[in-house]
Amino acid sequence: MNTFCGLDFGTSNSTVGLWSGNGPRLVQIEAGGVAIPSAIFFEFSNGAPTFGRRAVSNYVRGADGRFMRALKSILGTGLIDEKTAIGRKLVSFQDIIGLYFRHLKEAAEVSLGGEVENVVLGRPVFFVDGDAAADRRSQDTLAAIAGQLGFGSVSFQYEPVAAAMDYESRVGSEKLALIVDIGGGTSDFSVVRVSPQRRVKSDRVDDVLASTGVHVGGTDFDRLLSARNIMPDLGLGSTMTDTFGEKILDLPQGIFHDLATWQKINFLYKEPVLREVRSILRLSHRKDLVSRLLHVLEEQLGHALAMQVEEAKIALTEAADCRVDLSLIEPDLEKRFTASGMETCLSGQVERLRAAAQEALSQAGVDGSDIDTTFLTGGSTAIPTVRAHLLALTPNAEVVEGDRFGSVGTGLTLEAHRRYG
Repeated sequence: MNTFCGLDFGTSNSTVGLWSGNGPRLVQIEAGGVAIPSAIFFEFSNGAPTFGRRAVSNYVRGADGRFMRALKSILGTGLIDEKTAIGRKLVSFQDIIGLYFRHLKEAAEVSLGGEVENVVLGRPVFFVDGDAAADRRSQDTLAAIAGQLGFGSVSFQYEPVAAAMDYESRVGSEKLALIVDIGGGTSDFSVVRVSPQRRVKSDRVDDVLASTGVHVGGTDFDRLLSARNIMPDLGLGSTMTDTFGEKILDLPQGIFHDLATWQKINFLYKEPVLREVRSILRLSHRKDLVSRLLHVLEEQLGHALAMQVEEAKIALTEAADCRVDLSLIEPDLEKRFTASGMETCLSGQVERLRAAAQEALSQAGVDGSDIDTTFLTGGSTAIPTVRAHLLALTPNAEVVEGDRFGSVGTGLTLEAHRRYG
């Protein structure tokens, strides 16, 4: 029996793969597909965690509990060493990620019919931009979590290299490929030589010509879209009088930034923050808007708002505009999002992606016109402005669409077979 797996722990979605017969297969961990949302919900009535779509469903239906998503974004930050309140208990974020990993491991073992002993974990090229020590700590944290779950051997592969292995399994001749992986929290780019002959090699170091990455992904796009389209209706950009009634001040932006950031939303539900917002409300010049903000925090609607922004982002990959129902904040309140507005909003982050992809080409010593194939994976490769700017770098390349949420997991399983099979 093959007792290994590939595990792609993503910011937005995760997959786990096993070797079946002569090839990899992704495990259907829950109904709805092989990709499971990287979400966890603790219901206060019993303290038990639920995961993925069930976690999202429990939160949306209004169950009393604590919802978390985008936990991967905590890696490399000081939050990973902190504890957070789950009901009356304090639980470390490392332990929370461990619970999610255990859920994936147990699902794989049920599918396999036995224990999974070894794992290849995916990792971005950089967990943290420009901080090698934090990057090492992030990988060490994931290795420790996996080790505590009983994996005998834990190893890593870069996510874009894993995606390249998935692509390579289908090529019939040698190709010079640019692998584009736009994930939920990070984006990675690799220039790789692939071929039927190369894929049987045990050492692929010489075939990976360059890998670069940047800490920009789908959750950053959500944050920017929320700040542009939703937060002004909650008071962002409005003013208040200082406590002495002498100065006109802008409302503090930090609260709005955190409310638009997946992994920071839960921290706004603490009583000191609520007291601050009530104080701001008394001094605000737009009490109607700040009252909405207070309502969102008191009713813990932050993740519901973030989900609606994410859904609007997805809708705008195919439509010129869409309307977002905000009646959970106030009856009859809605907001119109436009594709052109999204393009303007994301322009700075898209330029960072383009620069990182160009850096991969430069490090590899090739021109964009030399690339035979641009292989796209990750949910945000569907965003038109992202695609257009990145594909312009490789004008002669064939564009190959990978499984947006499964290519990395499939490639990690191929790598696990190479290492442990």
